[in-house]
Formats: sequence, C-alpha cells, structure tokens
Amino acid sequence: MAYDPGAIDATLAAAVGDDPALIAELREVFMESAKANVTALTRSDGNSEWVAQALRLKGLAASFGAVRLMALAGEAANAPAGDVETLRKLRRAIERL
Repeated sequence: MAYDPGAIDATLAAAVGDDPALIAELREVFMESAKANVTALTRSDGNSEWVAQALRLKGLAASFGAVRLMALAGEAANAPAGDVETLRKLRRAIERL
C-alpha cells in the first residue's frame, strides 16, 4: 500500500483552500481524534465495542485521506479485541502522518 504523508494536507487544502493556519489547525484536530480513537480501542470492552471503534477510526481516516491508517483500521475491525500488534501498527501509522 502506498504511503503518502502529504495526503492529509492535500485533502484539507482542497476542502478549505490555501489557508496554512486553518490547515494546521484541522490537521491537529484530526491527529488528536485519531489518537483518541486508538486510546478508546485499548479501553474497549469486548469485541463489538472494538469493532465499532475501529470502524470509527476507519471513517475518520477516510474523511482526511489517510489511506494507510484507513486500511489498518479496517484490518483492526477484523482483529481480535485488544490485539497488541494491531494497536502498535495503528499508533505507528498515526505517528507517521
């Protein structure tokens, strides 16, 4: 899968125009939301909550053009609840954005 670190910024620029301050602010909100989703995954109580949280993260990633994170969140929805390796991959993907 291709990794494009500029995809989020390009998606935001297409949505809000060439306003670097607004793009930076929206990017920060996205990052905070993505990290909060992973934290919620770690706290999920059972498989159904795990799947729901993974799908929320997938939707968030899709909205911002974060293709790699979106794919990993989709994989997480099919992983066992609390899977340590899945959580590691998600955190790493977020750090790379």
